[in-house]
Amino acid sequence: MFALKGKKVHPRGAAPVSSDRPSYTYGAFGRFRFVLPKFLRKPVRVFTRMVEGEVHIPNHTGTLGAVVFLALTGAYGAILGGHAPEVVKVTTSTFGFAIEDVKVVGNKETSEIDVLGALGLDGETSLVGLSAADAQKAVATLPWVESVDVFKVYPNTIQISIHERTAMAVWQNGDDLSIIDADGRVIVPYTAGRGSTLPLIMGVGADKQAKILFAQLAAFPQIVSEVKAYSRVADRRWDLILKNGVNLMLPEYRIDQALADVVRMDRKDGLLSRAIASVDMRLPDRVVLKLTPDAMVQRVEFLKARDKAPKRSEKRI
Repeated sequence: MFALKGKKVHPRGAAPVSSDRPSYTYGAFGRFRFVLPKFLRKPVRVFTRMVEGEVHIPNHTGTLGAVVFLALTGAYGAILGGHAPEVVKVTTSTFGFAIEDVKVVGNKETSEIDVLGALGLDGETSLVGLSAADAQKAVATLPWVESVDVFKVYPNTIQISIHERTAMAVWQNGDDLSIIDADGRVIVPYTAGRGSTLPLIMGVGADKQAKILFAQLAAFPQIVSEVKAYSRVADRRWDLILKNGVNLMLPEYRIDQALADVVRMDRKDGLLSRAIASVDMRLPDRVVLKLTPDAMVQRVEFLKARDKAPKRSEKRI
């Protein structure tokens, strides 16, 4: 740290040679003297000039230094006490950075009130102190929000761009009714007026399998237009409950082929408009029809009358 140099000895009676180079020797012990390191020479030189009165100190320097010292001390205390966000909020709001406008775009089911509630804004919230990442996480927790982007527009505006989830169906699971998306995730509980135009699916597993079923039914709009509800049976296959009360029982596999057969029979013989309770398409080689109770009574009477007709003919003969 300190360099030690040997003291030069001048001949007796000879004066030391003067030099214009500044001397950085600030102490001596015996035959040695100290030479300050290079990085300390300038500060020491300035301090020496201040002591000798060669450097003029501006007025109010002490007051300014005291104010800066107190400000730094207060900031340090606020950080240690966990009050730094409040200090930043108050300071920046005072200088015109308080959030005054929130613009929400892309929302249909999500209300702006819900967005403001998720952000937790008040009249003194500062745009500088607001974390866009935290605001994004807060808005993303809203039920209809699929993804969200938050932008800070200085000096006092937040713009929130929302991409919402798409509702696919109303799912009845026991006594619970919920609106679900294409992945089968529950969005919100079903309420009257919201989701009334969505198809109704029922049963365990219907939420996960409905997307596949709807993709297969897309080729048969004439059947879809007559469906009242879709019932998942034992999480293996589907029953289509039609608006006229007919229960169309689909097989576990080859749903498209079964639906094509139903369309063909309906066009040819008016299958779905007859007095039947169900159409069983589960067997690949046959179609089983179940009549309604009234139609069953009529059929029984018809069969009895048909059986009595030959006996009457025999009596006449």
